[in-house]
Order: sequence, then structure tokens, then C-alpha cells
Amino acid sequence: MDYSRFLACLEADFLRMRDVVDGHLAARVPTCPDWTVADLTRHVGEVYLHKVEMMRQGKHPDGWPPAAFKEAEPVGLLTRGYGELVAEFAARNPTDATKTWYDPDQTVGFWIRRMAQETVIHRIDAELGAGTPVAPVPDDLAIDGIDELRDVFVMAATNRVDQVDPALLRPGRFDRVFEVPSPDRTTRAQILAIQSARLPLGPGVDLDSIADSTAGFVGAELAAICREAGRIALRRAAAQTGDAPILIEQADLVIAADQVGRGRSVRSQQHARPRKRFWCP
Repeated sequence: MDYSRFLACLEADFLRMRDVVDGHLAARVPTCPDWTVADLTRHVGEVYLHKVEMMRQGKHPDGWPPAAFKEAEPVGLLTRGYGELVAEFAARNPTDATKTWYDPDQTVGFWIRRMAQETVIHRIDAELGAGTPVAPVPDDLAIDGIDELRDVFVMAATNRVDQVDPALLRPGRFDRVFEVPSPDRTTRAQILAIQSARLPLGPGVDLDSIADSTAGFVGAELAAICREAGRIALRRAAAQTGDAPILIEQADLVIAADQVGRGRSVRSQQHARPRKRFWCP
């Protein structure tokens, strides 16, 4: 898209938004749950004026937004902001240097493009808040910027695979799914050693035996065993007299493992559902 096209889209969506919000300023905006249409309208006006000041000052303006904006009439602020914004664009060339938040593009053209994108998004927010039909987004504006997402990867993790919406696993969504199993005996022993490295272990502590008795436990549960064993040792020391050092004993780890295991059993019963397995296609 060339800059004249961005400016045309900006104008069309500003005019549409200004018309839509009239009479609906008190309505809630479903896509911005904490905002009314008035809040949304005021926000867009503030955004316009913020970019005006960035181009004028060559930096992020101090003390933004001005306190007076909170009491400004929303549609009036929106109209003022748009007028000053397009006037500033008209006084400059798209290739002129200016401050932006995107280091690779420090030009006026960056703001022309971003304000067109910002306005169409909030125009739709306003339509949804006002309960009016959503006007179509021009194809060229809708696909603009997709090239910026080529290197974006979305990752997610869950320990409740049975509740994952199958729609997320369709082609084009999460294309690769990896199942990370619970740690084996050797890995459990390593996790216990790491988690207890800074704890005062007594001379008779045998972490290998704890690893043997915790089949199916995950890393967080093994860490919880070490923390709970430390608390047990502290409670025992508090009940004793003298200055003997506080040491975690084997019995503390066994009791802690039992407590964590019982909590694990309760959670499993509460959430028992058929388990689905996913794999990398």
C-alpha cells in the first residue's frame, strides 16, 4: 500500500467511528471490557495527539497524557486529534525522520501506516460497543503487515491435555504438539539433588530412595517435597532446646513425599477425565 492509500483508509475509518459513537458513549465495549465507548473514543483522540507531539518534538512527550484529557468531551477530542494528525502528515514527507517506537523505521511514514491500522481496529471496537453492523475492512489494509509476523512463533503448555480445544490442533493453529512425560527415576534423582542443593541435609539422607518412591511425580512436585521437608525440620527445631544445627533428616523427606503424594491423589480424583494423547505429526 502506498501512503495515500493509508491516509484514505485512515480518513474513512475516522469518519465511520465518529458517526458510530454518536449517541452510544455510555455503552460498554465488549472487546475492551473496562471501557465505555466514551473511553475508547477519548483514547483514540489521545493516540492521535500523542503522535502529533512525537513528530513535533522528536521524542516521546513528557507527562502524557495531559490531565485535561480526562475531562475532555470524547468526540471533540477525537475530532481535534484527527485534524491535528492529518495536518502534521500533510506538512511532512513520509520519508522525513521522526521518533517512533520501532527502531528499524524512524519515519513519518511509519506513523501514517500505524494510525491507519490503529483506527480500523478501534473503529470495529466502537461498532461492537454501539451495537451497529461492522463495516468491512478493505482487503489491502487487512493483509498489510502480515510479513511482520513471519518470525512469530506461538507456544503454549498445559498439564490438562484432556481439556485442550480440538480446534487449536487443526492445521494452521498449533501445528506441532509435543508430549513431555513425567521424569524417570534417574531424572527425579537429579531434580531432587538440584532442589536440595542449598538445603542443610543430614548425613543419613538418601535422595535415591526418595526418587524410587516418587514414580509419576513431576519436577514441581519434587521441588515441593524439598520445601516441605525444610519446613518440617524447622518445626522440629523450634520445638527443641539448645543450639543444635537444623538438619533435614531422611524421615522429613519421607513425610514430605507422602504429603505431596496425598495432595496429588486428591487433585487427580477431582480432575479425573479420559486422557487424550497428542503427538508431533
